[in-house]
Amino acid sequence: MADTEAKPSSFDSIRPERDRAPSSGWKRSIRWLRRQLPTGLFARSLLIIILPMFILQGVVTYLFMERHWHMVTERLSSAVTRDISAIIDMMETYPQNDDFSQLKRIASQRLELEIAVEKNGTLPPPRPKPFFSLLDDFLSQEIARRVARPFWIDTVGNSRIIEIRILVGKDVLRIFAPRASAYASNTHIFIIWMVVTSLILIGISVLFIRGQIRPITALAKAAESFGKGQKMPENFAPRGADEIRKASLAFILMRERIERHVEQRTAMLSGVSHDLRTILTRFKLQLALLGDDKELEPLHQDVNDMQSMLEGYLAFVRSEAEEDVGTVYLSEVMRRLEMHAELENKGFTAKIEGRDEIRVRPNAFNRLISNLISNAWRHAENVRVRADHGPKWLTVIVDDDGPGIPLAMRDEVFKPFFRLDEARNLNASGTGLGLAIARDVARAHGGNVTLDDSPMGGLRAIIRIPA
Repeated sequence: MADTEAKPSSFDSIRPERDRAPSSGWKRSIRWLRRQLPTGLFARSLLIIILPMFILQGVVTYLFMERHWHMVTERLSSAVTRDISAIIDMMETYPQNDDFSQLKRIASQRLELEIAVEKNGTLPPPRPKPFFSLLDDFLSQEIARRVARPFWIDTVGNSRIIEIRILVGKDVLRIFAPRASAYASNTHIFIIWMVVTSLILIGISVLFIRGQIRPITALAKAAESFGKGQKMPENFAPRGADEIRKASLAFILMRERIERHVEQRTAMLSGVSHDLRTILTRFKLQLALLGDDKELEPLHQDVNDMQSMLEGYLAFVRSEAEEDVGTVYLSEVMRRLEMHAELENKGFTAKIEGRDEIRVRPNAFNRLISNLISNAWRHAENVRVRADHGPKWLTVIVDDDGPGIPLAMRDEVFKPFFRLDEARNLNASGTGLGLAIARDVARAHGGNVTLDDSPMGGLRAIIRIPA
């Protein structure tokens, strides 16, 4: 039995790839369709309503055109053809005078047809069929089936009249029939009513959808303002459907809890700051009473370091939520940095692209820029700043020619009180909070600060905050 076991063939080995091919093609089609669909909730809601409505109208229109319109046109064309066939029978059965006056009278009064007879006439060459040739098709089929004579028709020349020419012996019988007697000409009324009704329903749907989308948009704006550290919009309140009201109420409660936590932290830190500053002041007074002994210089330095670290810690944890949003001009910020660079005897160049003004919290934004620039000047001689204010984002790039930061340490330096090794160590006045404060301020505005290699050979700091 072991010898008779089937061995996997090469065809079996490639079969899974063939089986996966349609699946991968189907997934690509789905991904392409998703990219074509609108991304907004308002547009998607409209699509959910409008697309089924259009499909339903298309199906109804097709069935109406296929069944009702075709059937009515076919019966009307058949009736006109029967009248024409009766006229031809009368011409051939009963003797007529040369003007066919009695036949013309009967056709006009009884059949609503105008006829004329051309003696020894010929049929003109066939006319090209119109694009929408429903009437031509049915009328030609009925004439060929019931009359069975050479004929010529014109359904385009006069919009209200159909002209039919039939060869009867050596003569040509010309028939002028109203288009309405051979063609269902009132079909457009059905389509007009359907389109108008659809537009009215779409308008009503748009009003209802906008009423449902508006509370969601307000909630999104309130959350965005909260992420940027701004005040909640004054007119924000839970509105809309029950689910949207619950989400808005949950957001309001969450914001109140966070603000209460921040207030408690601020009050606690204010107390800690007062107590520690009191103790440091007492230390300074005691050291001053001891005189200017050189042996006391290390104690003076320790007290100064403690005060510097305390101020840096309080600057890091201080809440900026109470600061109102205002307009800051980038040109003024760069001008102050240029003046500071001259005092520090450092190289500094700045370039601004886009709009000059930006809506941010002024003190926090100035602290963000000054911390990064000061950190760059502490370890480099030349600093280059480029600000690009686009329609959605403000991007500030700070390049220096210092020693840089190793790639593995670029996330660690944003931690509070983190110090690098001797390659890029902080000086005595540093507290290890400059980059931590910068990132905290950027994130409070809804942005971030990242580090990268600089083309100047040092470090590149990239600030991105919403415009």
